[in-house]
Amino acid sequence: PPFGEGWLGSPRLCGREHREGGRGRGQAGRPPAYGMEVVVVPGEVITREAGHLRGHGTHHAGSETGGGQQHHTAHTPASGPLLASRSGRVDRVNRLLSVEPPKFPYTGEVGDIVVGRVTEVGSKRWKVDVGAIKQAVLHLSAVNLPGGAQRIRTYADALQMRSFIAEGDLISAEVQSVLSDGTLSLHTRSLKYGKLENGLAVQVPCHLIRKLKHHTVSLECGVDCILGNNGHVWITRRIPEEWRSDAGGDGEAPLAEALEQQYQRHAATAIEAPERRWISRVRSAVVLLKSMSAQIDPLSIMQVVGAMDKVGVDAPALSNPDTARRILTEAQLLV
Repeated sequence: PPFGEGWLGSPRLCGREHREGGRGRGQAGRPPAYGMEVVVVPGEVITREAGHLRGHGTHHAGSETGGGQQHHTAHTPASGPLLASRSGRVDRVNRLLSVEPPKFPYTGEVGDIVVGRVTEVGSKRWKVDVGAIKQAVLHLSAVNLPGGAQRIRTYADALQMRSFIAEGDLISAEVQSVLSDGTLSLHTRSLKYGKLENGLAVQVPCHLIRKLKHHTVSLECGVDCILGNNGHVWITRRIPEEWRSDAGGDGEAPLAEALEQQYQRHAATAIEAPERRWISRVRSAVVLLKSMSAQIDPLSIMQVVGAMDKVGVDAPALSNPDTARRILTEAQLLV
């Protein structure tokens, strides 16, 4: 459950014990002390002391919260008890009090690596579902043309947009900018981004993905992963070295055309049974880490995969809770 023992490393603090100034409060109506985890529900009193600023997820008693005119702003102290307008953890920064929900949609920052599904092809742009409140936008000028051609996009390119990326395609991209209304603007100008094929995707809460220097990783078991900052994980086989050498040509950097042919070969070649087995194990490791609300990174994934190999169980066996607990204990993720 989102609220309860162990959530954010703290017991639940709400109800009568919360209102009467139980654990974490010296007196009734006092704001939480720094470092104290306090969970509130809508309508619950956070503090009765004057002089505190209203942050996100809070409102003063008697104020309108449905979009009507209010008698004070978020940066103006107001008298009266400060109430919670949503469930979550109370966050305090000096005099500013806000409520952070346990689950929240992906917001996005410049430089984030995301994995999303194309939902619409419009006029010189694609709309991509990346798990944010609003769908992201990928403009025609922000993608690589076939063959890596560097030129101004023409009307003929706009007519062929579905031959580049169509509805339902899964793509990887980088957040180029965040617009004023919160819409994410993406780009796939680098050859390491673009349409994803011949693999599988797993969705996890975005806060479980650990911030890494490189979110496109190659695991020791021969599986490549894209750990999207938006919580979408793409898992596929590693491209064989002989394919890379054929594309590179005597150790030189591969051309855009050669890389494009390499990706097409990867998409057209069936994945063999041993590769499918390792992909299935990595997928099961990600799902198991998600169920434990554990941070997902290459190290934690390989700990679970290594524990599965050591114990001698495969992905289907993780549906048994006892087997899953044994794997987590072996991976030193559960004491």
